[in-house]
Amino acid sequence: MQLYNKISAEERARIIDKSSQERITLSFYKYFKIGNTKLFRDHLYIIWSKLDVLGRIYIAEEGINAQLSVPKEMINDFKVTLKDILPLGSVGLNFALENCSKSFLKLTIKIRKKIVADGLDDYTFDVTNIGEHLNAENFNKMLDDENTVCIDMRNHYESEIGFFRGAIKPDVDTFRQSLKIIDNEIEKNGPKKNYLMYCTGGIRCEKASAYLKSKGLKNVYQLQGGIIEYTRQVRDKKLKNNFLGKNFVFDERRAERVSEDIVSNCHQCGEPCDSHVNCANESCHLLFIQCEKCRKKMNHCCSDQCMSMIELSYEEQKKIRKGKHNSNKIFKKGRSSKLRYKLS
Repeated sequence: MQLYNKISAEERARIIDKSSQERITLSFYKYFKIGNTKLFRDHLYIIWSKLDVLGRIYIAEEGINAQLSVPKEMINDFKVTLKDILPLGSVGLNFALENCSKSFLKLTIKIRKKIVADGLDDYTFDVTNIGEHLNAENFNKMLDDENTVCIDMRNHYESEIGFFRGAIKPDVDTFRQSLKIIDNEIEKNGPKKNYLMYCTGGIRCEKASAYLKSKGLKNVYQLQGGIIEYTRQVRDKKLKNNFLGKNFVFDERRAERVSEDIVSNCHQCGEPCDSHVNCANESCHLLFIQCEKCRKKMNHCCSDQCMSMIELSYEEQKKIRKGKHNSNKIFKKGRSSKLRYKLS
């Protein structure tokens, strides 16, 4: 049996459209010791491909981080596969608020050094000594406490389109850079404050809270299930919503709207906008915020140079791209000298 994807994203999209298949988007993570990552990876691929599971899964010796799309009729069978794996038997699942049948178009399971790149030496502290998990109701109470320092553990392009009221939003490109911001906040505010953290689904806070506890802090808290679960609880229990804007997600949807507030601006003209796009120039593919007006004016591109590029024939573009690094090696998401308003 093949243990890797052979169907292109385009072909998969056509298959889903033709079958009118309803799929559920979900995510989960779990820190636990994996002895043989290759064997575990292949096992997951075999059992999940049989259920037509799609998604992006990272496996490391420290655990698993998964974002998935499962056919609705297979969701119970999928849960059974988790129960059959002892460490995942009681894992919490974060279900998307807005299901999209094409949120993922491939099943990709990769083995990595860590399930989240944090730059930490895990041998220097106890990664299982984590902060207290708070549900949405208790998170709101803690957020209202004057003694609380709330920190967004996500990257700048995520927090730019949505965040909790009063949260510190580090202007960083990576999770490891966020930890330096935390150190600064501890030095500025002292150890007696309540340090309250949140992220998309909870995984980054899990490691960050252990990092804070290793520094001797006692009042460390994290949002259980992240923004995804918070929003679900707020809607189901009719609680006060303290999250403004959209929650950035790592699939084809790019974001889920949590409130009607638009807290960001088009990176080209400055008009209120919170829609992320990728530059249409394949040799750029920069992720940035672009309003509908600029999208039409710029032909889905981030700059005049990229507009000129996509007007060339495919063969001409291919010649120009030859030997050049992928755009991710050139640009950081949402950062480029080409983005006029962003620079201002």
